[in-house]
Amino acid sequence: MTDTDVAPAVSACTPKAPSSTRRRAWTVTALLVVFMMINFADKSVLGLAAEEIREDLGLSASAFGLASSAFFLLFSISGAAVGLLADRVRPKWLLLAMAALWSVAQAPLAVGGGLAVLITSRVLLGAAEGPAFPVAQQATLSWFPNHRRNLPGALIVLGITLGVLVAAPVLTWLIQNHGWRSAVAAVALVGVVWALLWIRLGGEGPYAAGPGDATGTDAETSTGTGAPTGVAPGPAPRKTPYRRILATRTWIGATIAYFGTYWVIAFALVWLPSYLQDALGYSSAGSTQVVMLVWGLGGVAVLGQAGLTGWLLRRGAPSRRARGGVGGVLLLVAAAACLALPTAPAGAMTVVLLVAGFGLAGAMSSVAVTTVTELAPADRRGGALGFMNAVVTTAGLIAPTLIGHLVDTHGAEGYRSAVLITGAVLLLSGAAALTLIDPDRDGRRLST
Repeated sequence: MTDTDVAPAVSACTPKAPSSTRRRAWTVTALLVVFMMINFADKSVLGLAAEEIREDLGLSASAFGLASSAFFLLFSISGAAVGLLADRVRPKWLLLAMAALWSVAQAPLAVGGGLAVLITSRVLLGAAEGPAFPVAQQATLSWFPNHRRNLPGALIVLGITLGVLVAAPVLTWLIQNHGWRSAVAAVALVGVVWALLWIRLGGEGPYAAGPGDATGTDAETSTGTGAPTGVAPGPAPRKTPYRRILATRTWIGATIAYFGTYWVIAFALVWLPSYLQDALGYSSAGSTQVVMLVWGLGGVAVLGQAGLTGWLLRRGAPSRRARGGVGGVLLLVAAAACLALPTAPAGAMTVVLLVAGFGLAGAMSSVAVTTVTELAPADRRGGALGFMNAVVTTAGLIAPTLIGHLVDTHGAEGYRSAVLITGAVLLLSGAAALTLIDPDRDGRRLST
């Protein structure tokens, strides 16, 4: 069933899930929101402690950028590999293994060591966190039919924002009062606690896979098989090759659009506090407040996008408009803000443009995932999402290193060039979302 069919079909075809299933669905969703909060608290430590780490280890901006980019060295590869594995192994156990590895990877850095330990720790952490977002989305969305996926998908993205909003003041306090290694130890310990809770409460839902869901129907019940109640099992449908999914304009458009979002995320996590302090003259406390504004607006944009997209889908709008259109427009507004930022007068206007440019782009994360989830058959979603994540997160490998080089070469002026490059990337990403995304069209082509 395509999104254009949702409005007339919801009440007629979709039985209401039992209350126990609904409670379990939201319990799992809440746990995975916390999972993403921890994931991005891990990522944000280096950016929040950038000045302290550089001073403690005697690093130049280029060396620090290289250490930050090392996080993404295996991030993309593991994202694709584990994405494929998620179509064969229960996501519950993959998510548990990731959380355990996060804590193990950070333990040596929390105890001591120099640049070599920092890089090694970040490489291992990146390998463990690379598949986190697509597998978390796959597990969450397996509890909901297509027309109900926008909100839970957006909440997983909101976990990114909440992770930074909660982590920024807490980790900044730890860094200032107990040193930056204490912040690393804190996020490692929280990862262990989450893993213990997930063993008891985690799992996958009734829409994880099966003949019904593989063909796009939302008529599955909570039997756990994904097949419609009362329908005799037929011959297994022919599996769609991954290469056909990855060649669709929708997958390509969603991936390009999401790449722009991840570029902004990498910039914000690694260099935004330094940009605010070194180029715009903010204090450490003032830069933390602006960072929280950026991520706060990102959370509002994610929830607002989910509400608007869901409303459009329920009114029968095609996904091309409801998902590609909404996500594309947000990216273009963010692009315009970034392109205007370097020439804006200092003061309130600078803050408004910076918050809009870095905050609005985040909503595309949710759009890209729900779009690819709609497009791909259930038994190919893990791989389709994993490959998308692998391509997208190369932005995290490129952006920190490039920005560090620009800062070392041009000083504070290097940040101006970095913001303009970010605006150009967002402009291309928004155009791709508006012109290429159409899961209804491409889903029909895949089914033939």
